Amino acid sequence: MPSQKPIRVALLGCGTVGTEVVRLLTGQAADLAARVGAPVELAGIAVRKPNKHREVPADLLTTDAAALVASDVDVVVEVIGGIEPARTLLLDALRAGKSVVTANKALLAEHSAELSAAADGSGADLYFEAAVAGAIPLLRPLRESLAGDRITRVMGIVNGTTNFILSGMDSTGASYGETLEEATRLGYAEADPTADVDGFDAASKAAILASLAFHTRVTASDVHREGIASVSAADIAAARALGRTVKLLAICERVTEGDQESVSVRVHPAMIPRSHPLAGVNGAFNAVFVEADAAGEMMFYGQGAGGAPTASAVLGDLVAVARNLVQGGRGPRESAYAGLPARPMGQTPTRYHISLDVADRAGVLSQVAAVFAEHDVSIAAVRQEGRVDDASLVVVTHAATDAALRSTVDKIGGLPVVREVVSVMRVEGEET
Repeated sequence: MPSQKPIRVALLGCGTVGTEVVRLLTGQAADLAARVGAPVELAGIAVRKPNKHREVPADLLTTDAAALVASDVDVVVEVIGGIEPARTLLLDALRAGKSVVTANKALLAEHSAELSAAADGSGADLYFEAAVAGAIPLLRPLRESLAGDRITRVMGIVNGTTNFILSGMDSTGASYGETLEEATRLGYAEADPTADVDGFDAASKAAILASLAFHTRVTASDVHREGIASVSAADIAAARALGRTVKLLAICERVTEGDQESVSVRVHPAMIPRSHPLAGVNGAFNAVFVEADAAGEMMFYGQGAGGAPTASAVLGDLVAVARNLVQGGRGPRESAYAGLPARPMGQTPTRYHISLDVADRAGVLSQVAAVFAEHDVSIAAVRQEGRVDDASLVVVTHAATDAALRSTVDKIGGLPVVREVVSVMRVEGEET
């Protein structure tokens, strides 16, 4: 290996992911040096409570993250999470010409434009492969390998906790609450699972995916978000009866109407055919299905979370950044030239599976069908079950705007013959 000044790295955070980053950096030091062309040296680790990190050398620990960023380091690796102080620390690093590797999806979903501007202003690199789908190489293919193609759709499972819960409900028939409790016991769900089960985590990742795929700045506020807390065992059973399963999907689409283009970005549970490649993704695994004009259909699959898988993605970025420093190159810059507007959810075409508790008497179906016709929503399939107090009606629609479908459901809920709208779930994939 040629004689070369070491690449000095500051690590911000040493939790589950940070600890694995330290382990990989130290355990594979010789290999990393050979791949980079220079030694990669850990200069310091910023933590809040040094006495809780006995597994790392004490002389590397500091509670002063700002001082560490301002010190003689070349790269700042951030695995703290959250918006502040991560935002300020990374902006300081980038403005000082220090390259950044981050796994912070929430920060990128809100402030990627600001971070990218700071990187461009100083000539520093900003890499963030670990922010979406853990160990799966996904973001780099979107912004590099497919840079010459036109991506039309990205749809995937990008949150392991919710996929574990929905997979468990599908395989056991258990309720949402029971399966969440099991996920928490096994460590797949946090003590406070709100960010996962309410869709915030997936929405941040969807914003990042859409930004890269469509060369447009998309923030979390542009993403329609629904979680899985309302998904019932009955919903799972209904999906199974249709040859489908339920997944929390992040769906990013390029929509063309005439000569106008927009992007639709949404996160919500949906029934998908069991024949779809995403239907077989179970447990805490992630998978993302990409459609492009020239490349066609592709699926990226693997472990989407966890200390070691995420650290693997962080190290991949660190090697890329370090190589750029050694060779005098730069990584890809932000590409937001398209500037496409975000399409409101109400204007987005979708399909509904609607379960109704109805009175068992003549004319129920005709009254319900009349409401669909009034809102110009076409019915694809109808199934009526039970008698008297247990009568139910299940309707699956053809595609219509979400606003039209929502208005239809609201009107149906007010019919005298409808006791309750039991559940409403979107349907993705080929028509049933």
